[in-house]
Amino acid sequence: GADLTGADWMGVDWAGATMPDGSIHDQIHVRGSGPPMGRADDYTIESGADLSGADLSGADLTQENLSGANLRGTNLRGAHLFYADLSGADLSGADLRRADLAFAKLRGANLTGANLRRANLRHADLTGADLTGADLRRADLRRADPFVTLTGAIMPDGSVHK
Repeated sequence: GADLTGADWMGVDWAGATMPDGSIHDQIHVRGSGPPMGRADDYTIESGADLSGADLSGADLTQENLSGANLRGTNLRGAHLFYADLSGADLSGADLRRADLAFAKLRGANLTGANLRRANLRHADLTGADLTGADLRRADLRRADPFVTLTGAIMPDGSVHK
């Protein structure tokens, strides 16, 4: 119940901290000046992090290593994931509308039921990604061959892309 308004959060390591909602942040470390309930741009997110259901809308996650991360149901609407490594990440049910995933590594990622409307997927590597039920309406898949790799991806109609 402490009032920490205006506190200096610079350099604070939140590993193991219990947050107001009862969650324990073991994989988020402050890089900027805000507590771990603000914008994702203020954090370094480790590989394999559990951020399911988080609001990371508009976050700048350019070149972040999010391989194996649990991003199930996460709001990544308008997020900048340019060159991010999301290999093996669980993005099922994630909101990726208008997200910039250009050059992102999505090898083996679970994108079932993900909303990818108007997402930029140019040059993204989707090898082995599961896109069952994903909404790809108006997604930018230009230069799909050979730049966007869809080999083995399960498309929304259930077919396997060759």
